[in-house]
Amino acid sequence: MAYALSMEDRTTSVFAGLDDLTPIRIWGGVVGRAVDGQRTTFAVIELEQGRTIPEHRHENEQIGVCISGSMRFRVGDETRDIVPGDTWCIPGGVPHEVEVGPDGALVAECFTPVRADWAGLERLKGRPAPRWPG
Repeated sequence: MAYALSMEDRTTSVFAGLDDLTPIRIWGGVVGRAVDGQRTTFAVIELEQGRTIPEHRHENEQIGVCISGSMRFRVGDETRDIVPGDTWCIPGGVPHEVEVGPDGALVAECFTPVRADWAGLERLKGRPAPRWPG
């Protein structure tokens, strides 16, 4: 059975490059490229320097790793400065927020269940994929 890329990038192949994934504007200054499995969304997310992602929560468990750049990440009552190689695990429903560092950040994250709420977000066709690794 083939798995699908993000809602707009459906394909019969289980493989894709970052350039094959349509960028999604998740927040102002936050762009993701997502692959949806049957139960999980995997996303590579670019965060612009100096941006703040306000406190929010969602039903999805969120697990990630910082690839490049830095962030100050608050999950519940715990705050940590995140640098490349640092990871996080946020249970569903827990409030969290991010302040992006001066060089921006590139992260990879998994969400379970699938981020169905991203289906209605703006698509940014023609935007080049981030250099890998960041």
